Amino acid sequence: MSKSRRAAAVALAIGLMIPLSAVAQEITVWRSPACGCCHLWAKRLEASGMSVKMIDADDLAKIKTERGMPSELASCHTAVVAGYAIEGHVPAREVKRLLAERPDAIGLAVPGMPAGAPGMDAKSSGPFDVLLVKKDGSTTIYARYP
Repeated sequence: MSKSRRAAAVALAIGLMIPLSAVAQEITVWRSPACGCCHLWAKRLEASGMSVKMIDADDLAKIKTERGMPSELASCHTAVVAGYAIEGHVPAREVKRLLAERPDAIGLAVPGMPAGAPGMDAKSSGPFDVLLVKKDGSTTIYARYP
């Protein structure tokens, strides 16, 4: 076997031993340039092992519409990961659960900017729901916090 073929075989073998979960999942986030909490949310995602790409956008409504996110679920930023839309301050744990379960859905949403949600670091926090947004625009509760 030639050196180049041997090197390719070794690289393939090593690549097969690395679980996909060890590779950082990339998430792209569109946000208003004037918003500061989006960066705080992105830091939480990065701390959970995700790779975050931030894009400043002047027309967030257009991005939400393009991703199929109903306007009544709007928040201050919209993200896309593995084809799913993530609207607002969704906890990293729920994003990872979505990627593991792969439901037939548009994605997840935490409407508005509730106190206590990741990136909305407040001393007082109320409960909030993470919603699974179905393809027909309807929602079900995916997770409840706290």
